[in-house]
Amino acid sequence: IPFCVRKCAYCDFLSAPADEETMRRYVDALICEIESQSIFAQQYIVTTIFMGGGTPSILAAEETARIFRALHQIFTFAEKPEITIEVNPGTVSAEKLRQWKASGINRLSIGLQSTDDRELEFLGRIHTFEEFADTFHMARSCGFENINVDLISAIPGQDIESWERTLKKTAEAKPEHISAYSLILEEGTPFYTWYINGERPQEKQDMPALPGEDADREMYKRTEHILKVYGYERYEISNYAKKGYACRHNLGYWERKEYLGLGLGAASLIGERRFSNTSSLDEYLQIFETGQPSASARVGTEILSIEDQMEEFMFLGLRKMKGISYAEFFDRFGREAYSVYGEQIQKLKEEGLL
Repeated sequence: IPFCVRKCAYCDFLSAPADEETMRRYVDALICEIESQSIFAQQYIVTTIFMGGGTPSILAAEETARIFRALHQIFTFAEKPEITIEVNPGTVSAEKLRQWKASGINRLSIGLQSTDDRELEFLGRIHTFEEFADTFHMARSCGFENINVDLISAIPGQDIESWERTLKKTAEAKPEHISAYSLILEEGTPFYTWYINGERPQEKQDMPALPGEDADREMYKRTEHILKVYGYERYEISNYAKKGYACRHNLGYWERKEYLGLGLGAASLIGERRFSNTSSLDEYLQIFETGQPSASARVGTEILSIEDQMEEFMFLGLRKMKGISYAEFFDRFGREAYSVYGEQIQKLKEEGLL
């Protein structure tokens, strides 16, 4: 869902503000794309769905319900699928929460980023910590028992003590999952222009400095230590969960499970093929407003060689704390992992990195 209330200063995701008519047209087109998958969908059972953005919670409750009616009509669902929607404080109501539950959504991912209102302002967020707390409590009262909270470290003006306060206040709310990412300055974002290029408008001249690399590294170390005290286990580079609440959808990416992306710019992995949809909203709407059942928004397909697939298995699998399985490598590729990567594995072991 490529829409948001306002673009944050650090964000390079495919998202932008839009009026209600554009959003309605987009949902119509998305449903048309979903319906175009009917023959393909018969080969699969859906175990997880992640509705990302942008800010999916910006959609009217009925628009989201329409999308899920289409998904249930076209796809076969597993008995207990994990279905996540990304939400931002300030875009949630009790009516939306009830409608999401009725649509089968059973996991929320709330974008908090910081518990410090000044830091939220520097990031360009549309909400305060109090508004996050209101959203969180409303979700609990509506029966959501699986909630993730997104946080960002190494943001302007932040020091190690401030990050620790954010971690502790978030953990004290007792979400089932916490994603803690370090800020990356992406080209094309205002932050990149201000901090890398040094080009700031007059009203941004007093923006605070970014923490240095040493502080950034220390924040990362302390994240695992602090969250462990609160009962969260790190299971992937930036993801922490209470027992039994690791995100099944995200684990699918690191384990190279097949996934189908639907909507603007969405990426897919099916068999040995990676492909993605067009990133042009006008083009996407034009394709699916024709109503052709065979319409496709795909703009490029990459056929992965066995070598590509083995590399992905290794570098994606090593994001997980439990690492990769030699037995699974052999099952997938008919070769021993050590016979392919023995030299690299041995070198990294000697350097204390594996």
